[in-house]
Amino acid sequence: MKMTSRLLLNLGLALIAGLAVTASAAIAADKYPDKPIQLMVSYPPGGATDFQARIVTMMASKYLKEPIVIINKGGAGGQVGWNWFASSATQDGYDLGAYNLPHFISQSIAFNTKYNIHNVEPIANWGADPAVLIVPKNSPFNSIKDFVDYAKKNPGKITVSGAGLFVGHHIATLQLEKAANIKLTYVPAKGGVAALQMVMGDKVMAGFNNLSDAFRNQDRLKILGVADNERNKEFLPKVPTFKENGIPVDDSSVNFRGVMVRKGTPPEVIAMLAKNVPIMFKDKKVVAKMKAGGSPLHIMTREQVQKMFQARQKYLEALLKELRRKK
Repeated sequence: MKMTSRLLLNLGLALIAGLAVTASAAIAADKYPDKPIQLMVSYPPGGATDFQARIVTMMASKYLKEPIVIINKGGAGGQVGWNWFASSATQDGYDLGAYNLPHFISQSIAFNTKYNIHNVEPIANWGADPAVLIVPKNSPFNSIKDFVDYAKKNPGKITVSGAGLFVGHHIATLQLEKAANIKLTYVPAKGGVAALQMVMGDKVMAGFNNLSDAFRNQDRLKILGVADNERNKEFLPKVPTFKENGIPVDDSSVNFRGVMVRKGTPPEVIAMLAKNVPIMFKDKKVVAKMKAGGSPLHIMTREQVQKMFQARQKYLEALLKELRRKK
């Protein structure tokens, strides 16, 4: 009898403790946010993700009542930061992460990462930044045709920089190799800025980089083609797609950027962010700054991003399997 009473007492105390924790979490969520929020960018300062993240969060105090502070954890094409985020970031809404697709998904497929689409919760998407093929200003290549013709005659001789392994730039390179039946030598750099500098400094013969970064540096390089289904009429209306040149490279490498939290973040916090973050992205000051920086906006809600995550996971699993098989 005593044993039964003690067991019931312990169960009762555990229930009370559980209710107290739940109530405490509810109160905390109700007051959220009451201090500055961090947004982790898994690339070094100065690159497209960092540049855009600082713009799209500049009005956070107006829409979230607290500022957003950017922290950079670069390395391994995003893996260092995202591994940290998936394992060590807080689950209270004060640690946000900037995601990049296809990078986030393709790396979780290709490598043994701590992150995947199942242990994060997307909040909203702010942009879609196509990969573009760039060459140094003094390059003999003036068109996609020049580039491909040379590659066919010189297999493996063209070096192509990109922001890391299995990021959008790498996928664009793999797609171009397969679609044009050429062999290139991919050179992964420590982020988009380093990859861009390799091209501008004649360290490589070409590179795939973000449209936004290339647009801001177009006086120091040549942009030969866009890896997307259509031309970018807003920023690079004169630059053709690969498809226009008869080379079937699609939008698989387009860099979708947005905000996420760790799985386990209170639903009330997620709901608050999901409601207000897309509105913040649409602020007229944000829109103007993004346009001035050559950064395409592509705002999506939480529900839309959730569907995109699922669709891209399935698509990239098949794409990477095919691209690797063709290597």
